[in-house]
Amino acid sequence: MRFVVIGFYFLLGRFVEGSLDFLEALRRRKLTTPPTQAPRNSRSARWRHHRQLPCQLDRQSLLATKLVLDFTGASELAESLKGAKVVVIPAGVPRKPGMTRDDLFNINANIVKTLVEAVADNCPDAFIHIISNPVNSTVPIAAEVLKQKGVYDPKKLFGVTTLDVVRANTFVAQKKNLKLIDVDVPVVGGHAGITILPLLSKTKPSVSFTDEEVEKLTVRIQNAGTEVVEAKAGAGSATLSMAYAAARFMESSLRALDGDGDVYECAFVQSDLTDLPFFASRVKLGKNGVEALISSDLQGLTEFEQKALEALKPELKASIEKGIAFVHKQPVAA
Repeated sequence: MRFVVIGFYFLLGRFVEGSLDFLEALRRRKLTTPPTQAPRNSRSARWRHHRQLPCQLDRQSLLATKLVLDFTGASELAESLKGAKVVVIPAGVPRKPGMTRDDLFNINANIVKTLVEAVADNCPDAFIHIISNPVNSTVPIAAEVLKQKGVYDPKKLFGVTTLDVVRANTFVAQKKNLKLIDVDVPVVGGHAGITILPLLSKTKPSVSFTDEEVEKLTVRIQNAGTEVVEAKAGAGSATLSMAYAAARFMESSLRALDGDGDVYECAFVQSDLTDLPFFASRVKLGKNGVEALISSDLQGLTEFEQKALEALKPELKASIEKGIAFVHKQPVAA
């Protein structure tokens, strides 16, 4: 089984720090260790990591820590994608202080469109993991490209929102003095600002929160990305934590493809849970992608959560429509 990580800026040939962090996160999760790895703190080791992306990895070799294939530049894009079962797209530019995810739209929208066109031509049956921001718009862009190519399967297109879950779990565990491994907070809506809605009332194990705790935790989870961008003061964005979250979602996809019948993750997907065409929620993953949308998480919401859900819809709707309109204005390559 093969998967591809498209981790640098194809159009300009620039490498993106997030690509390095993604591979490092995979290594830390004992999925892979690059075969040419130099000592841990070696600058040459970090550069070789960069040079290996986008990389096509064989799952058995991942588990045996043996094989990493490298492809460089737009001329090798098609070859890198052939035979892939999962394609991960973190390519793009990171946020800088003062930027919103939407500020990235004009740059990253073109990147995602170009790469998804290549996926449609070379591995149309692959799971597609979209990480490039703004996810609320780039996932609809990918969907429209795949539709125009005649290969759209809504069950296999995912906006990776796992980072919101990782942050929610972490903050709740810290607040309530729980073991992080035991905490699970479903996060619904989208993947930017107020569209990120942690359902704290659905936290497992069951815990109680004051109204003040709910409001503060919700805002912190929504703004956690901005918190990191500002802390780095222009030196980067939340690349390592995003890499960890992407590696987690990748591992879940591989488990599902291998036939594991108990795989659940939150993701931004085509959905009928609300009146919006795309929505992040918990989903059950299977060999063919999304097997079920977990609607029960949206039942029995608190008054705070219900109001927040209604409040996020206009912004999320506008972001989705912006992505769709972008593709309709830009002809898809034959």
